[in-house]
Amino acid sequence: MSATRTDDSYDARVAQILAELGIPAAYGVDRHMPSYAEARDLVSVGMDIYGRDRQLTPHAAGRWTELRVAAHRDGIALLLVSAFRSLEYQRKIFERKIRAGESLEHILKVNAPPGYSEHHTGRAVDLTTPGCPPLAEEFETSAAFAWLVRHAHRLGFAMTYPRENRFGIAYEPWHWAVQE
Repeated sequence: MSATRTDDSYDARVAQILAELGIPAAYGVDRHMPSYAEARDLVSVGMDIYGRDRQLTPHAAGRWTELRVAAHRDGIALLLVSAFRSLEYQRKIFERKIRAGESLEHILKVNAPPGYSEHHTGRAVDLTTPGCPPLAEEFETSAAFAWLVRHAHRLGFAMTYPRENRFGIAYEPWHWAVQE
């Protein structure tokens, strides 16, 4: 789902960042990937596993609270790894990985570029559970993942990047988003 564009200056910022990172301007069209505007109305949802304050839109924050409480009632601990990310934050992820020697081709398989990250919407969360490393495919073997598969849809969440998804992004069992 694509967020509504706010103005041409946002699109120009995205185009400039993509060009500076060496990402083709046709990325979204080529990958059938929707673009997303940055959410403007955000509220704190508490700390992530790294001690950083995280934010979501008010609606997504309410859904996240409901999801976490329902999981807890069933003996499942859901831990927040990431939530809202700005264009600039997403850009820094790419820059850090490029400096570390990762190829752009590889980065684009595991990260949506600035302007295309669902995290910009303030409706997406990356999750883990105790005993599971963050952002690891092994999350799919956890009781937390099994619980999410059975129950997350009732609270408006869906996994955006299942295996062999149409966007060509790596399988991300930890990435869930509130659907509009």
